[in-house]
Amino acid sequence: MKYKTQLLVDRFTDILSAWPGVECVSLNETALTDTLHPYFALIFDVFYTNPIPALEERRRLFEEDAIAFESQPNKDRFLVGEIPVRLEYKSTEKIDELVSIADTKYESLWLIKDSGTYGFYRLIHGEILFKRSDWIITVLNRLSVLDQFFWDQIRASNQSKMEHLLNDLGAALFEEDDFHYLISEALFIKTVCLTLFCINHRFEPSHRAYYKQALELPVLPDGFHAQFDSFLRSDAEMTRTRKYTLAQVIARNVINL
Repeated sequence: MKYKTQLLVDRFTDILSAWPGVECVSLNETALTDTLHPYFALIFDVFYTNPIPALEERRRLFEEDAIAFESQPNKDRFLVGEIPVRLEYKSTEKIDELVSIADTKYESLWLIKDSGTYGFYRLIHGEILFKRSDWIITVLNRLSVLDQFFWDQIRASNQSKMEHLLNDLGAALFEEDDFHYLISEALFIKTVCLTLFCINHRFEPSHRAYYKQALELPVLPDGFHAQFDSFLRSDAEMTRTRKYTLAQVIARNVINL
């Protein structure tokens, strides 16, 4: 991380950790890219046990640095020069509830099936900048030992969606429905990746990291690299009919893992 960027990280960490209700502050992996990279941003996950300062107080605290300050429920966004900064506020109670669903309260697992596991990915891969207690360590330890039942259930949900989207892709091709075809194509390959992440016991990353991380998974169908790259092609040789046939092959190979 560049020196000036590190100074910003330290400054915001000092401000956030001074709030009595803040339990933990972590930095998203987007900060690891070069500042000139289009994906670069300073994204802080701020976990709180008690209420954080109100919007106007937060605005006052950051206005020395902030340009184009805007706030949404549980999120502040602004620029420091040309550096995008995002502060996301998350209740420790809510995190505990989701982790409990993942490791013990299986009757509510549908909540995670619907929302996905990206939130867990953020927890696992965030750089801990401040912690008031061992709460975050306990959470990370629990997420590291989720049993096979959890992964089987999340896989089954994503795999079912993948099969439905494959059918949608075929129907859109038959009906020559360009819009439905485009949507089905994107969602199909996304659910392929989601299923593979589950098979490999990996939480789903941000969409920007799907391609790279999916290809780096240790357990993949034979020939997946070439098939994945071919599916992403949009030249004249890769017609929609050929792409649908390839999608059938990809889906079958993933199901058979």
